[in-house]
Amino acid sequence: MQFFSSGESALQEAKDQKSVVIGFANEKPYAYQEDGKVTGEAVEIAKKIFKNQGITNIKPVLTDFGSLIPGLKAGRFDVITAGMYITPERCKQVAFANPEYNIGEGLAVQKGNPKDIHSYKDVANQPDTTIAVMKGAIEESYMKDSGVKENQIKFVADQPTAVALLNSGRVDGVTMTGPSLLAILQSAKAKNVSVVEDFKQPIIDGKEIKGIGAAAFRPEDKDFVKIYNDGLAQMKESGELYDTIHPFGFTKKDLPGDETAEEICKQ
Repeated sequence: MQFFSSGESALQEAKDQKSVVIGFANEKPYAYQEDGKVTGEAVEIAKKIFKNQGITNIKPVLTDFGSLIPGLKAGRFDVITAGMYITPERCKQVAFANPEYNIGEGLAVQKGNPKDIHSYKDVANQPDTTIAVMKGAIEESYMKDSGVKENQIKFVADQPTAVALLNSGRVDGVTMTGPSLLAILQSAKAKNVSVVEDFKQPIIDGKEIKGIGAAAFRPEDKDFVKIYNDGLAQMKESGELYDTIHPFGFTKKDLPGDETAEEICKQ
């Protein structure tokens, strides 16, 4: 990790050392560890952008999702590449690069959907229903804004734990982003779980929610954000962004629009 005793910026330190420390949470398909290798759409985007800056040594640090922002602020790593959603609340703590994707939420339930759940409001209307969600994930606020009570939410450290709880019948559902849900269910091979195909996206303050994810930096690292945005813009223009995220289950409709992180933070 970069400590700035030389007075240089985090970006200059990274260039000098040809090395950058990235924080990630084990969350498919954004950033995850498999067979000793860290990969995922966010990780692969970061690798390409940093490589073009001569930063070829990527040092990943695995942590719980809820510890990513505190770890960044504490200097444990230089950048978060975990597909983290841009939200106004998070914008108060970190500097987001521009969006990498724009997607919706997903929900999985016990096979046959015995509680007939098709939305977060359906969960709210059944007080004995419990949903597992990764601690610190945006789905917590989406559910609460939809009327789901705190005692209906089972917080877990990672996605595999959530799916294991559902597969064993200890919760009634799990929620995460759509691509993430499909990826984890494919690898988990959970026999007692099915995806809610007609899941209704949450509507908050009159707007249907879409998740817009990006890398995040410390607020003072503006030059780092700039080179990242420049690299991302080049990838979008050339089509390399789609080529990078498509192998992880993203489609062309999941590509980000022209909205910047700065604009999203003001919403």
